[in-house]
Amino acid sequence: MSTNPVTGKKKAAASVALPYWISEFGLIRTAVLTAVAAVTIGMTAVLVTGWGQQDADQELQRVQRVRDTAYSRYAHVDNEKRDIRNFQQRYIELRERGLIGEEKRLEWVDAIRQTQEQRQLLPLSYEIDPQQPVRLESALDLGEYQLQGSRMRLHMELLHEMDLFDFLADLHERSFFAVQDCSIKRLGVAAGAAAGPTLGADCTLNWITMAPAPKPTPVVERKKGKA
Repeated sequence: MSTNPVTGKKKAAASVALPYWISEFGLIRTAVLTAVAAVTIGMTAVLVTGWGQQDADQELQRVQRVRDTAYSRYAHVDNEKRDIRNFQQRYIELRERGLIGEEKRLEWVDAIRQTQEQRQLLPLSYEIDPQQPVRLESALDLGEYQLQGSRMRLHMELLHEMDLFDFLADLHERSFFAVQDCSIKRLGVAAGAAAGPTLGADCTLNWITMAPAPKPTPVVERKKGKA
């Protein structure tokens, strides 16, 4: 130990004064730790609640999508039921008249014969081509059905023009067809000849039917192998 030669006293050790609150921290240590723990627990609860809210929002959106899909299907089914109720009777009438279903050539021929007899028309002749799908200029939604037509070439001899118009009008009440073209020519009648046909008519009729469209044949892929 050294002494000051002048004063002869010992040199005092160097010391630093601590803040007062450090010396008193022990009094509030428990409260501080409790507050830190409370804040930590609170923040954790907030984060967990946020995650739960996000999951709840996603579940709500999923449930709403399921609800909207179910409502859309219900509305579609309800519309179909209403359409069936509104058009069922009309559908039955069209099927009975021959528009819906397979072509009925025998009934067409019978309708021509009955109309000819009722109108007391002169003998006529006709030819019917094989049935073919009808191609329309504009698209027409027919669902599962396909529009088909059978072309008929009709020749008639007439006493006057109204015989042809009355004949076609009567046929329209029995079946469905479209007149593609029709021409009327005056026949040469000898002077003094007995009353007979004075006109000749040549018409092309398309008899219309709606039948279920053929289902496409599934394509089977062939695997190539080496022998």
